[in-house]
Amino acid sequence: MTTQKYNLDFEHAVLGPEGWSTTAGWILTYQCAYSTTREFTSCYWQYCQLGVGIAAGSYTDKPTLPDDDAKAIRRTEDGTAWEIVDDFRGQLAYNTDTGEARTVDYLGPLLAGWTLLAPQTPYDKWDGTKWVTDKEAQQAAEVAAAEAKLKQLQDEADEVIERLGRAVKHDMATDEDKAKLDTWERYSVLLSRVDVDNPEWPAAPE
Repeated sequence: MTTQKYNLDFEHAVLGPEGWSTTAGWILTYQCAYSTTREFTSCYWQYCQLGVGIAAGSYTDKPTLPDDDAKAIRRTEDGTAWEIVDDFRGQLAYNTDTGEARTVDYLGPLLAGWTLLAPQTPYDKWDGTKWVTDKEAQQAAEVAAAEAKLKQLQDEADEVIERLGRAVKHDMATDEDKAKLDTWERYSVLLSRVDVDNPEWPAAPE
């Protein structure tokens, strides 16, 4: 039998129980971002010299691929296995105490006190499972805003009425001034009748 002078196979490295190569050669490894997220990044062949281990962040056990795009593969914190975890990166999460929104930039379950459910109003409170609108707080805020708007409009109307009224008092008003004064006084009366609990705003004179 003729001895073949060519070899189409390559030497496979063998790792001992301590992780050092007992046989030099190539070994298929699975890499993770070990210094940051521990997320799986790639697989590749490494060559191990005798007595040398594989590169940091490399492992020889093959991970199971997730069947959901909302999942990711990462190495467990103790480095003993691969795990499939939630991947909410790039999504907005909301603080259940303040409603503050932040983009998720980490792997795994959401941190305590955060949810992917968005509050619908500034007056929503978290009840443990969902946002519930505080109707009393919302109404109080809307009334306060209406009162502030009403005061601003009344002040503006009073300023115009005072200026036009002064012209009438001193017999210096034109017919146009008198017509404007009448219009603004009527507008001022309508403002005085606005119900801040359910405001309907009159149109301001041009």
